[in-house]
Amino acid sequence: MEFIQSILPWIQIVLAVLLTTTVLMQQSDAGLGGAFGGDDATSTIRRTRRGFEKTLFNSTIVFGVMFIASALLAALI
Repeated sequence: MEFIQSILPWIQIVLAVLLTTTVLMQQSDAGLGGAFGGDDATSTIRRTRRGFEKTLFNSTIVFGVMFIASALLAALI
């Protein structure tokens, strides 16, 4: 139990950095109009993620789930 308590903060730091990096690397299609509530014609078009973009999206989800799980584990300890 002491091992988990000593290594869990380091795991959370690494996961936080990875999660932040993957979120910031994702492409945003919102543009300036989306920031102020404007509606672009391209915002209604759905597109599929392919290749690296899909891997990055899935990695973001996995890192997010892992970070939440580690935060819950830290709260229970």
